[in-house]
Amino acid sequence: MKINYIFLVLAMVAEIIGTIGGFGSSVFFVPLGNFYFDFYSVLGMTAIFHLSSNISKIFLFKKGLDKKLLLYIGVPSVLFVIIGGFLSKMVDSGSLEIVLGIFLVVFSLLFLIKSEIVVLPNKKNAMIGGTLSGFSAGLLGTGGAIRGLTMAAFNLEKNAFIATSAFIDFMIDFSRTFVYYDNGYIGKQELTYLPFLLVIGFVGTYLGKKILAYIPQEKFRKLSLIFILIIGLATIVQLMMKHWGQLPS
Repeated sequence: MKINYIFLVLAMVAEIIGTIGGFGSSVFFVPLGNFYFDFYSVLGMTAIFHLSSNISKIFLFKKGLDKKLLLYIGVPSVLFVIIGGFLSKMVDSGSLEIVLGIFLVVFSLLFLIKSEIVVLPNKKNAMIGGTLSGFSAGLLGTGGAIRGLTMAAFNLEKNAFIATSAFIDFMIDFSRTFVYYDNGYIGKQELTYLPFLLVIGFVGTYLGKKILAYIPQEKFRKLSLIFILIIGLATIVQLMMKHWGQLPS
């Protein structure tokens, strides 16, 4: 099977930006992957890609896991990623791509315009954030942005934030990999990319950590939001062009 190397380069960029911006690579990887593969294949590859990415983050940013957040955010995330993963099979892939594009645009605009938005740091909000991020990860392939917003409320030290988020993400990806495999999203094509994505997950995280030492995260966060907005708009435009191309002349 022919390997698309441009896609692999974009996957590396997604991992580096996702590590520095604090949103996770899937918010970039999923919409970029949709330009090259069908939506369900991208979901399968995202789960595989994230497993290696999060193992490397846990190893590289291993100082001070927050056990309370692992419980309050992690448990509902794992439960609802399974629910979202099963539901993804029942919804038309085109509809899911539209929802993804709208989600990316609304999310990025909201935080570019209202950068002062905060979530109160309490148990209830942690569990709600975990539920929404898990469900979004299972259904759309990306939930890290919601989880990042929730965790930001608890004012964790940078390494502890990334390590805790990565550990929760690892549990999410481990769970949804089985669901996606059962759904038929992980086949020969996805497994062909597995060794490449494993290496990219480790290398991209390492490079992201190195760059993070030189660039203030808040500045990069704003740049990341602009990237998310552009990708969201490109996703919607691509779907509209695809739809118009299918209309009878």
